[in-house]
Amino acid sequence: MQIGMIGLGKMGGNMAERLRRGGHEVVGYDRDPSISDVGSLKDLVERLQAPRAVWVMVPAGAPTRSTVEHLRDLLSDGDIVIDGGNSHYLDDQRHAADLRTHGIGFVDVGVSGGVWGLEYGYALMTGGDEEHVRRLMPIFETLKPEGEDGFVHAGSVGAGHFAKMVHNGIEYGMMQAFAEGWELLEASDAVTNVPETFKSWRHGTVIRSWLLDLLVRALEEDPDLAELKGYAEDSGEGRWTVQAAVDHAVPLPAITAALYARFASRQADSPAMKMVAALRNQFGGHAVASAEGQTGKGADAPGADVTPPVEAEG
Repeated sequence: MQIGMIGLGKMGGNMAERLRRGGHEVVGYDRDPSISDVGSLKDLVERLQAPRAVWVMVPAGAPTRSTVEHLRDLLSDGDIVIDGGNSHYLDDQRHAADLRTHGIGFVDVGVSGGVWGLEYGYALMTGGDEEHVRRLMPIFETLKPEGEDGFVHAGSVGAGHFAKMVHNGIEYGMMQAFAEGWELLEASDAVTNVPETFKSWRHGTVIRSWLLDLLVRALEEDPDLAELKGYAEDSGEGRWTVQAAVDHAVPLPAITAALYARFASRQADSPAMKMVAALRNQFGGHAVASAEGQTGKGADAPGADVTPPVEAEG
């Protein structure tokens, strides 16, 4: 097939390369002229033969919305726009409705595989009309892992990104569980070889996974993770997953806790934990570290004005 690819960063650029290796003709556009095949979206559309297929691989939100709107005014009846970024599924439905009035199809694709996708293939979760998905199957077959699962037509427009959203929520929970297990092993005096312990779990255990493989690789590169700061961003999809759970009244305690743990990682000196420490001091007389690192009086320490009602936390 012939396809346009908008956004040639780490994901888009590798996907374009995998498609070219698979025999497809890719016309790429990027704001960086040094890696772009054309100078503008208009040039890209003019280079493609009708009926056209254009894959949008730019950041979710305003960048994707403006790109889709621009394409709407450039494309023709029978063309298809594919959004392969991490867009919200409700945005997909709005884009599809808008493009439909111009006779333009829309397919949303949740893509997983990261920087390893060029070599191993990408997991693809698609949403859209059957006729549009079927027409794009040569592209999907090339992008997905060879001879394996890794592709699903999950449902109507929005289903692909909804599935990817839930996938990323699960990923949050799995990553948090591995991280907490690592911290506990490091804190233990009993286990003296933490990296090899994780490595031993890669075969024969019920938690073997690609994430575990990546964890072992990270520990091989930096056994104590001394080169890293304990700070983790969230892509936004974890938040969307939790919000969707609220909307559907579905309990997600593990995924929600993992999301909140990422928020906590951004606080060098947690305001909430300051209050927890203050409350423990007030009701239990526990020693409290001051902002300067000194230990202050508990509520029942000599000179305190308040007699605590209890002496133990809880």
